[in-house]
Amino acid sequence: MPGDRSDRTFDMARTYQRKRSTTGPTEQPVTHDVNLESAALLYEMAALQPTPRSQFGYKRAAKAIVYLPVPVSDLVSAGTLREVPFVGPSSERIIKELVAEGKSATVQAAIVKAGSKGTAVVARRAYRENFLSHFTMQQALAAPMASGVVSRADYRGDFQMHSTWSDGGEPLSAMIKGARELGHSCLGITDHSYGLPIARGMPMEQAAKQWAEIDRLNAKHRGEFRVFKGIEANILADGALDLQPQEAALFEFIVASPHSALRKTEDQTPRMITAVKTPGVAILGHPRGRVFNTRPGVSADWDAVFEVAARLQVAIELDGNWHRQDIDYILAARALEAGCLFALDSDTHSIGELRFSEYALAHARLAGIPAERVINCWSDDRLEQWMKSHHQRRRRKSS
Repeated sequence: MPGDRSDRTFDMARTYQRKRSTTGPTEQPVTHDVNLESAALLYEMAALQPTPRSQFGYKRAAKAIVYLPVPVSDLVSAGTLREVPFVGPSSERIIKELVAEGKSATVQAAIVKAGSKGTAVVARRAYRENFLSHFTMQQALAAPMASGVVSRADYRGDFQMHSTWSDGGEPLSAMIKGARELGHSCLGITDHSYGLPIARGMPMEQAAKQWAEIDRLNAKHRGEFRVFKGIEANILADGALDLQPQEAALFEFIVASPHSALRKTEDQTPRMITAVKTPGVAILGHPRGRVFNTRPGVSADWDAVFEVAARLQVAIELDGNWHRQDIDYILAARALEAGCLFALDSDTHSIGELRFSEYALAHARLAGIPAERVINCWSDDRLEQWMKSHHQRRRRKSS
């Protein structure tokens, strides 16, 4: 995954950036992502290889290209593409073809030769739509935008993350430290609920112990940093959550996310609307459940889902995990038009992944989302009132 990037890749790229700064910036539209297109072709070649060993070489090169902080076209022009770790002669040829012709004759010939296997590889192109490479993400963060569009300076904290209380790799205290080092002043911890055992979902007895730890940490960091008590609940097939209503009421906020039926083609609009309408749900997490080059995620009438979410003030998440980027800037623009609120989150499972929130922020900027609509930019008091309003829906429904 991108988190495994080589330091040598970045050292080489930083050196090359200094060289190219003397000749002026490359003109490249933010949403034309030659790095991602190059990596996609390398992933296709990997899928067409006969052995795991030959697949590995192309995959490793693709990952290096995805995380380059310069456009690969500049490296081709400078004759330095082979300086990128793991890019060998075959990968270099494919990338050069793309840069020169907008396509790769090498990859196309391999697809035709592979027959039905090649057809399956082509079908997976739909699973890569509107993802951003590292370079294009940085371009989106730096690009001038209309007044009020969300920026790094507006961002206070992340509201989907996982710790060692479920399937995360770091204790909560370390996550706080990592967030503070990024300049954040709050976070919402959302370990998995008990209905998702594959992710070491947290039983309610463990949740009570986590709350006690949060109380101690909030006392320690009072006035400087705030931790909100959340949970990532699993959306079941009928749209219900894997938490009982009385259990859900004990958390400050709930992120409801789909983790099943992510490859089905049939419409799942009722499932998603039911989840959004569930009292206590404040955020619809990674709404599609898509994964880069692997699965398309939930099929639904998203405009209908957004209409309900906007009416109930349930935030639509832009999950910045590199493999998810869900929802993307195209769908986010439609949610903005519907009047939605948004949560821009990393879905991190370690300190190093906290920066995945930058991908969420980049998609939000490309969609033109104003900071006022982004819950990660709100004050603690406003967040508290918003979270409480979703639990009040439960009381109104039962009265």
